[in-house]
Amino acid sequence: MAKKRIRIDMEDSDGARYDIKLEGNVTRDKVLKIFEMMDLMNIEEEETTTNIDSVGSKIWHIIDKFFPMGKFTSTNILEKYEDEFNEPIKLSVISTYLSRFSSKGRVDRTRNGREWTYQTIKISQKQH
Repeated sequence: MAKKRIRIDMEDSDGARYDIKLEGNVTRDKVLKIFEMMDLMNIEEEETTTNIDSVGSKIWHIIDKFFPMGKFTSTNILEKYEDEFNEPIKLSVISTYLSRFSSKGRVDRTRNGREWTYQTIKISQKQH
């Protein structure tokens, strides 16, 4: 039987880093318990009124609101951005910001065919 391994790397607002590893019979319930523990430890940033006046902060707001754990593309962000803020934005601008977020370690970036996919929570799953 294949062994599953999930690793979650996090950093809180104080700069403390957390590395959680699950191995063996990893179920959805066990992963959800880890997220509940993170919530109890206040690892996720608390809801504060952030200043959404720059393009970068607006894009991050869209990511945080609509794609906190799932995968997304720059096109997904474009659609949500225009719906949320009722203003047009070029796809190249979104791609540039997503690339910057990736280089700063805020999102994972993976090549998927002809496009890049992004994910905010770093979960890697390997089978041995």
